[in-house]
This record gives sequence, C-alpha cells and structure tokens, in this order.
Amino acid sequence: MLPQKFLSDLEVAIGVKAMITNQDDIAPYMIEQRGRFIGQTSLVVTPATTQEVSDIVKLCAEHSIGIVPQGGHTGLVSGGIPFAGDNAIVLSTSRLNKIRTIDPTNNTMVVESGCILQTIQEHAAQHDRLFPLSLGAEGSCQIGGNIATNAGGINVIRYGNTRQLVLGLEVVTPTGEIWNGLRALQKDNTGYDLKQLYIGSEGTLGIITAAVLQLFPKPKEQQTAVLAIKELEDALPLLNLAQSMLGDALTSFELLPRIGIDFSLKHGQGVVDPIEGQYDWYILMEASVAITHSNLKDLFQNYLETAFEKNWVQDGVLAQNKSQSDSFWLLRENITLCQKPEGGSIKHDISVPVSSVPAFIKTANEAVRKMIPGIRPHPFGHLGDGNIHYNLSQPIDMNKEDYLNHWEEVNRIVHDIVHSFNGSISAEHGIGRVKRDENQYYKSAVEMQLMQNIKTALDPKGIMNPGKLIPVS
Repeated sequence: MLPQKFLSDLEVAIGVKAMITNQDDIAPYMIEQRGRFIGQTSLVVTPATTQEVSDIVKLCAEHSIGIVPQGGHTGLVSGGIPFAGDNAIVLSTSRLNKIRTIDPTNNTMVVESGCILQTIQEHAAQHDRLFPLSLGAEGSCQIGGNIATNAGGINVIRYGNTRQLVLGLEVVTPTGEIWNGLRALQKDNTGYDLKQLYIGSEGTLGIITAAVLQLFPKPKEQQTAVLAIKELEDALPLLNLAQSMLGDALTSFELLPRIGIDFSLKHGQGVVDPIEGQYDWYILMEASVAITHSNLKDLFQNYLETAFEKNWVQDGVLAQNKSQSDSFWLLRENITLCQKPEGGSIKHDISVPVSSVPAFIKTANEAVRKMIPGIRPHPFGHLGDGNIHYNLSQPIDMNKEDYLNHWEEVNRIVHDIVHSFNGSISAEHGIGRVKRDENQYYKSAVEMQLMQNIKTALDPKGIMNPGKLIPVS
C-alpha cells in the first residue's frame, strides 16, 4: 500500500490524469511480451515532461518507493514490470513523445524517450536522413527502451548497436536531479563519458528522458538477396567475401534456417518462399549506398557470381524492386511471430564470435536433442555480428506445459555452451529479471562487484528498477 501523503503530493505534482490506479487499466502494463509473468503494482504514472519525471522521482526517493520505467513494453526479459515485494510503481514514458529538433547538417536529432522507433525513422527520412536502428518491434518499441537495453537489430554490421548511435542523453537521476547531457558533438573529451553508464543499464541507474541520435545520409540505392547454402559452414566464407567485395556497403547479413521459413509460410500472412526447392540454410543480405549513380549493382552482381563459382551458394534470388525486397524481410520478421502457433518455445538471445557461430549451433543442437528428443531448434539472426536467436520449439508430440517445465535446464545447457565459446547469454535483449540470477553465474565476482559498486554509488536507496539486472544486495 502506497502512503497517502505520497499519493496526495504526487497528485499535486503531476495531476490526477497522469496517475492510473484502477487495476483494470493497470493490467495491460503488467503483462510482459511473452506472457510468462504478471507484474504487480497499485500505480502507473504517465509524465509528459522531464520536470514531471523529476518530481515523481524526488517523491519516490523521499518515500523509498521503487520506480520501474516502461517504454513500448516489447521487452523479452521482464525488465519493465514490477513484481510482488518490489514496492514499486511503473513510470510509463509514452507521453514523452516529442521530436524536439533535427539538424540534417549536423546529422543529429533530439528526441524524447517515449518516441516510437518507427516514428523517428520516418521523421529522419523526411529530411533525407537515416536513423539505422531497425528491429522487428520498431512499430511499437520506444527509443528510451532501445537505449536502456542497447538494442541491436539487423544493421549492426554496418552502423553498430544503439550505443554507437547515441551522442548525448538527458537523464533524471535517482535523487530527481536532471542531467542535461544533450550535446550533439562528435568530440567531447571534458571528463567521463557519463552517457555510457546509462546506455544498456536497463533503467537501474536513472530514467532516460531524451537523447541526441546520430543520423546518416539516406541510402539512395540498395541490393537485397536471399541465398541458399548447402552447409552452415559456407556462411562464413560467404560473409568474408561480402565484406571484401562490398566493403562498408554491406548493411545486413542474416542467417535463416529452413524450419523458420516453413513456420513463416505455414502461419504468416503475405509470405512467399523466395527460392524453389528446399535447403537447410539461407542467407538474407542487403547492401546500400547513399550516393546516386553508384556501381553497387555491378559490385553485388560480381559478388554473387564469385560466390556461385566457389560453390558456397546453391541457389539465390536478387530482389528486382523494393516490393520484393520487403517480401524477403517480411519472411525474416515472421520467423519469430510464427513460432507461437507451434507451441511452447524456449528462446535464447546469445552471441559468440562470428567465427564460432556454426560450431556453436551444431554443438547446441546436439546437446538439446540429446536432452529432449524431437525438440525443434531454429537458430536464426544476425550472423554478421555473431548474435543468434537460438530458439527451440517443443516436440510435436509433447505437451506445452511439460515442455516449458524444462526451461531452466535447457537454458543452463545452452548457456554453458555459449560460455564455452566465450560468448554472451544476452546479446541485445538485456538481462532484466529473467536472466538476473543466471547472469552472475557466468560473470566473474570482480565484474559483478564493480556493477554493484556503480549501482550503490548512483542509486544508494535502490529505487531504480529494483530487482532487475543486479541481484538485490
């Protein structure tokens, strides 16, 4: 039960319209994306300005009440919902949704944390600029959540993670102070790069309210292809060849399994099989340039001819127009959505060195099949940066509940293998509550203590997203 004085002071500060107290209205904020966990709180606040966020945090600090920041609510590790015992409220950033400025000459824009990623992309495009962060949830995820989790997406191989796309931040600290670090500078060596603490911190150190984003010239020409490969190992020389022959024009290099394509064709809408015949593995790749009258088409064609000559590619199709290119990407994005109709799915967001991807997949497939006969692995994702979504659908003849009871055991097997390849158990989705305890099993005591020291120094009362990322001390 929240103190009455806290509630009355909060009403004065932000107004009753920014306070949601009815449990029926709160319910949508409490169900995380996968539907595995239900959060608990008696209050959701929806501030519209940074000052209102500051006022909320000051009151929470005064009363030692936790704050769980929530953006587009698309996260997969229960990082945006409070749990019983957290004594926390939810702070939704949905009304912090203004694009404050855009400077095409400086290739920057200043946006508030509640802006939808797709809105940012479209606004940049209107000024002949590109904001390259792109992922499946871009129509609903918010930039604040992207920054707080250091989101990756399909263009990391060319533009980097979100961390590489943020020049400055505005943050409300755990004491309610406002740090204005909205400097649109490429060079600034005046002290610690404080923004890096908040990027990827999952809301545990402060609340991001605005950001300066790095823009790029909008691509004028692109080439997209789907290539069928015989052996998984052929993907690596194919990638190396693309990097050598296409250079910085290479923007995406995705690995797709046949089972994922079959799921998309079976359950997706408007999805077509791009290649006649069936192969075990496919590559979806794209290259783009920001200049007109380039030789990209010739370079791409030469690349494909070389790949076929070396027998690394068995078949392929080059998109003839944007519509066909979009159909390729629709196939890719449907892989995740179309797993649900196939029953229970145990998912992993892992990364290993690019050179180890084939060996990791083969080792992990063998291990999980030995544990659960009939399990259906469909690893896919960002081969170009080593981030694989290692998802495992239940056996056809197994009950969903029985299958999901193996969740922790399967996770340990997969993550042990990831660790043996010197990889990460969370490449881009974050740690949240779901992976919090497991994370400390794989990180060294020194690393966990350093993280705890930072948390304690910046948030001594532990009110910022309590129970997430770092175990409660």
